[in-house]
Amino acid sequence: MSTLIVVPVRGGSKGVPRKNLRDVGGKPLVVWTIEQALAVDGARVVVSTEDPELARVAAGAGAEVIDRPVELAQDTTPTEPVILHAMDVLAAQGYEPEHVVLLQATSPVRRPGTIARAVAQARDTGVDSLVGVVPQTPFLWWTARDGHGPTADFDVDHRPRRQELTADQMRYRETGSLYVTRPWVYRQRNNRIGGRIGLFVMDEVEGVDIDGPLDLALAGRTLAQMQQEGM
Repeated sequence: MSTLIVVPVRGGSKGVPRKNLRDVGGKPLVVWTIEQALAVDGARVVVSTEDPELARVAAGAGAEVIDRPVELAQDTTPTEPVILHAMDVLAAQGYEPEHVVLLQATSPVRRPGTIARAVAQARDTGVDSLVGVVPQTPFLWWTARDGHGPTADFDVDHRPRRQELTADQMRYRETGSLYVTRPWVYRQRNNRIGGRIGLFVMDEVEGVDIDGPLDLALAGRTLAQMQQEGM
């Protein structure tokens, strides 16, 4: 059973220029995700990029590099065509994985074993796609719903205590960190999510997503602390 892990990164970035090469906790941002991926036994780890410097860093960290066409590295380019391109390149070499794992380098905080556990869950449960999520309380509000004013997403007359919330009362936020998908979903649905869908619940600390400079600093501190604590 083979697992393909694809890390898509590009040189351009609006919010944080050259974001994927920025130093985070002593390493370029993309290297964290590459090293986490390489720790998965039997996985084939590739980085898809159009940027020569990113390609050198990725290769130096131990990943295979797929040269992404410039037209698939625009601000408006969705992720799915990038993954499909990588799949097609490898299919031409005769390689067809059982699962494709998409890892976003901008969500670098993952505990040891997280990716391997996600792949194992996908195999054990037989789902077609698995979405990484973090739990959050149901204390959410809509500004307007069905023509009414602010509406709670929970029963305000019977507000539960946080420590008494059960799993089915919680809500789950998609982290963007990881997805495990059967290849047919990409090829037939042009989507990372489809078919029978499962949720892979991650630790709350793994929900860091880097959009700006403050997020970079937070990720760096979190990763450094996890290394110190052996987490």
